[in-house]
Amino acid sequence: MRQFFSSLYFGQTFFKILYGFSGLYLLSFWFHSLFTISTILIVVFSIVFAIDLYRLYRRNGFYASREVAHKFSNSDANPVRIRLTNLYPFTIHTDIIDEIPEQFQKRDFLKSWTVQADSKDKFSYTLTPVQRGEYRFGFLNCYVSTKLRLVKRRFRFENESLVKVYPSFMQMRALDFMAIDQKMSQYGMKKIRKIGHTMEFEQIKNYVTGDDIRTINWKATAKHRRLMVNQYQDEKSQPIYNIIDVGRVMKMPFEGLSLLDYAINSSLAFSNIVLKKNDKVGMLTFAETVRNYVPANSKKTHLNTLLETLYGINTGFSVSDFNRLYANCKRTIAQRSLLMLYTNFEHITSLKRQMPYLRAIAKSHLLVVIFFQNTELEDMASLKTSKVSEIYDKTIAQEFVYNKKLMVKELEKNGIQAILTKPKDLSVNTINKYLEIKAKGLL
Repeated sequence: MRQFFSSLYFGQTFFKILYGFSGLYLLSFWFHSLFTISTILIVVFSIVFAIDLYRLYRRNGFYASREVAHKFSNSDANPVRIRLTNLYPFTIHTDIIDEIPEQFQKRDFLKSWTVQADSKDKFSYTLTPVQRGEYRFGFLNCYVSTKLRLVKRRFRFENESLVKVYPSFMQMRALDFMAIDQKMSQYGMKKIRKIGHTMEFEQIKNYVTGDDIRTINWKATAKHRRLMVNQYQDEKSQPIYNIIDVGRVMKMPFEGLSLLDYAINSSLAFSNIVLKKNDKVGMLTFAETVRNYVPANSKKTHLNTLLETLYGINTGFSVSDFNRLYANCKRTIAQRSLLMLYTNFEHITSLKRQMPYLRAIAKSHLLVVIFFQNTELEDMASLKTSKVSEIYDKTIAQEFVYNKKLMVKELEKNGIQAILTKPKDLSVNTINKYLEIKAKGLL
């Protein structure tokens, strides 16, 4: 009996009819004939209500389930599917309240759906997480009613589930697809002109029209008595490291996502492209100490190792120690490598404090410093102003924007490659820089 009352709810139609009866009984004080009519109608309504209640409760005629992937992609729209099964011999209307994870702070989730008699149906909705971690789904609550909608029966399905939110593997797949499909320009990818060729020898082959005559192998030509040329291929298995600053400068949020998460998403997409190019990729993070070191490797399964490592990265409010980073790179990365350093500087003075350590790293490795444009300040710097206070704010914003450009010049002056990018364009710009370095044979 307790279970019956806990699952019983009244629909809006029920209360509207009661309001109508109240009005009729009120009018019956002046029009006495309405009293008899109202009494007859309420008896009829009670019978209809009892029939409606019986139809819903005579058996368990409704089932629902939630289908979610075992992992979500951070900052992307992830689908959640709801399957509905109606075993009643009549059409039902259901209001569905899914207890989605608390991280979304969405308290008004409600989906209304109609399912035909003895049939199945489904629908889906999307969730976009903005932070990595574990997300717990609660109960799936369904309030079922007939077409009359006088009474609702609540079905509560105990299919709680745990979903882990990983770095954006959807973005990684999208960039991978665009590269393979030769439609890179649609996504902002650039075609890089190759400068000459790398010096990794592949084979000696017969000369064909169009081959570079500078590659003719005269010894092989004399031996075979026909023109033979050396064929070269892109140098492979070059070590490349993603170095992610997890200090307080990476806490800054843009469009709901922190700079750290932008860097993590970019690192995953970038690492996938590196492995496709048959280079070796590794990573490490640093703040007050260096941690999460993963040696460079070219195995395809290595991407899963990087994914799991990136999933567990968090940042605090500590100050990043570039001196410790330099010492660690000197100790653990012996071979000359391409180092992609994800960090952020808001003023040129903060860059100059770290410049000695960056120059020291660049002596042994090809260093690319990646930092971010402050898009909110750029929007402020381009606003039309009329008030004195607005002019002051705009001037300060313009100064910060100019400082970012000065930082790029300062890094280039010291022989360090630089990428200044909007957070949303980070992955594409990082991959473009890598392809450019490979094409020019700088590593």
